[in-house]
Amino acid sequence: MNQRDQQILKIALPAIVTNITVPLLGLVDTAIVGHMGDATYIGAIAVGSMVFNLVYWVFGFLRMGTSGLTAQARGRRDLQEMRSMLVRSQTVAMTIALLILLLQWPLRELMLWLIGPTDDVRPLAVTYYNIVVWGAPAMLGLYGLSGWFIGMQNTLLPMVISIMQNVVNIVASLLLVYGLGMKVEGVALGTIVAQYAGLLTALVMLARYYRRYITVRLCSLKEFIPFARVNSDIFLRTLCLVAVNLYFTSAGARQGATILAVNALLLQLYLLFSYIMDGFAYAGEALGGRFWGARDHKAFREVVGRLFGWGAGMT
Repeated sequence: MNQRDQQILKIALPAIVTNITVPLLGLVDTAIVGHMGDATYIGAIAVGSMVFNLVYWVFGFLRMGTSGLTAQARGRRDLQEMRSMLVRSQTVAMTIALLILLLQWPLRELMLWLIGPTDDVRPLAVTYYNIVVWGAPAMLGLYGLSGWFIGMQNTLLPMVISIMQNVVNIVASLLLVYGLGMKVEGVALGTIVAQYAGLLTALVMLARYYRRYITVRLCSLKEFIPFARVNSDIFLRTLCLVAVNLYFTSAGARQGATILAVNALLLQLYLLFSYIMDGFAYAGEALGGRFWGARDHKAFREVVGRLFGWGAGMT
């Protein structure tokens, strides 16, 4: 195994562990509500989860764009730009989160209209949405922080944060559902608790390991231009992925709770494989950005070539 492969795996393997906890958590949530004895509960969690997956996927550029641009700044050894990227990502994340909270009702109605759940599933999905929407600041803040950590060539911290977050989610959901007798509300509250626990953990780790990069400053609009230029392409790419997943869930939802529940399980398996492959994308963003920023074009081409090899092998 050559040096480039070792560098790729050093970043990709922790990222894969981080990623696979996401669909595994979805499977746990599905298992919890699946024991309630009614497919409508699984359907409601499927619809509610899909709404937020679609919304947050659209804003996935907060992670991808941040990691790439931070890695380029690190390659140039530009300390000021690394600090600025941290501030920039959090500014954009909190702005988007505020808009989601302000527009939560029309956003909910639009997404439910697009998915089209049946009358028995819709009220439960609305209950789930009305609770989980308040986790938007935590989720988007985590996107920006995780992207910044990856850009700094550190995927171990996002892995620790994700594992801790998912353990908290599982414990909280089990306690609220089986301990306090809640149903969909328990799963939703468990998700909220875990999201803010993850954000708090990320901030503590940022303060502990990257204290010198923390700064409080206002960013000019001009500073956001490179960020917006890169992220506009990622945004359009993500919309295409979102459209496919939205159609799949919508088609199942319109055929009743049972088909919707089965599709939810199938989508979790699809996401599991997708998240495993995404670990190599993280490596590409981190290493590619770093070598590009350092103007080491030979190393950049080597990383791209090896990533194609790993991608073909995994496929």
